[in-house]
Amino acid sequence: MSDFMTRARAAEQAMRSVFPATPLQRNAHLSDRYGADIWLKREDLSPVRSYKIRGAFNAMRKQQGQDLFVCASAGNHAQGVAFMCKHLGVKGVIFMPVTTPQQKIQKTRIFGGDNIEVHLIGDYFDDTLNAAQKWCTQQGGHFLSPFDDEDVIEGQASLAVEIEAQLGGLPDHVILPVGGGGMSSGVATWFGDRTHCLFVEPKGGACLHAAMAAGHPVVLDQVDNFVDGAAVGRIGAKPFELLKDRHLSDVLVLSEDRICTTMIEMLNVEGIVLEPAGALAIEAVADVQSFIRGKTVVCVTSGGNFDFERLPEVKERAQRYSGVKKYFILRLPQRPGALKEFLGILGPEDDIARFEYMKKSARNFGSVLIGIETRKPENFARLFAHLDEAGFTYTDITEDETLAQFVI
Repeated sequence: MSDFMTRARAAEQAMRSVFPATPLQRNAHLSDRYGADIWLKREDLSPVRSYKIRGAFNAMRKQQGQDLFVCASAGNHAQGVAFMCKHLGVKGVIFMPVTTPQQKIQKTRIFGGDNIEVHLIGDYFDDTLNAAQKWCTQQGGHFLSPFDDEDVIEGQASLAVEIEAQLGGLPDHVILPVGGGGMSSGVATWFGDRTHCLFVEPKGGACLHAAMAAGHPVVLDQVDNFVDGAAVGRIGAKPFELLKDRHLSDVLVLSEDRICTTMIEMLNVEGIVLEPAGALAIEAVADVQSFIRGKTVVCVTSGGNFDFERLPEVKERAQRYSGVKKYFILRLPQRPGALKEFLGILGPEDDIARFEYMKKSARNFGSVLIGIETRKPENFARLFAHLDEAGFTYTDITEDETLAQFVI
């Protein structure tokens, strides 16, 4: 057994004094769909509803005598650090962006209690991180990186130790969400070449894919923060050293809207609440179904810290990706009966979800923003064919992200 595996096993054993192993559950719904033996490693059921508690625990337990810990985080890492500060009876100072949702700030304070302080600094995470590191240097605390730290990586690898023990052997495939790379590099290092690992990233934060293509960590030009638990602009240097020899073909990149379909399905079918990053591994199964058939597959559901105020947006994204909801601008003639004519074109399964008259002057035509929901994507082909036949002019803006930001 390698030194890394020895340390990861020791970390897993030590954290049993803090919380029990998270469940490894076979999912019959997914197994039947894909013809494979699919298991979910439920990190969303940890005390802080994410795996981040593992790395925080391991890094903090190794700092004997240190009574001041500092971190920068907009979510799960902050909650893991806060929980461990209270458990260990040490002080924690947690820096979070001003734009962090109140739900996450409140949960961090609840987990840490009187043992932590929360400082809200910066509109963007880079500003928050710089402020935290500067404060930490001045005060002589220990800075806890969310992923670019050997002790954190080692702690996250405890997840893999549990998988092998709970399964009673090795899975054929493990599907891992990637953010900064701490958990994915730790788990992949534990399994080595004994198990095939697949890595999944959101399109708006595909930092591992970019690094592997370039041969070194690179800073992404732009990051979409929707999948906040995995939207990282640059893979950690230490995680990349552990992952750089993996195959680029084993890194899957999924669109943010697509991930929403799994979040909705797991909530409606299984009653499982997942944050966007927590749904990554499950959604990726569809892309590899041809070679996992008949195999044992473990999907890591990395977190369940989901603010239900975001549910309407998630549903909206899922419907648009699935093709059952579209938005378009209709050029409506200003004559009696024009609107009635349009309404008569709608099919029995078509429902108007948005109707906004946008005429701004006394012209012969007015623009109408219309959102249509239907039961089957193919219904739109019929609708648009009938609109064309009737001579209506319209523009489908469903996939126009720039325009959608302003009018949808």
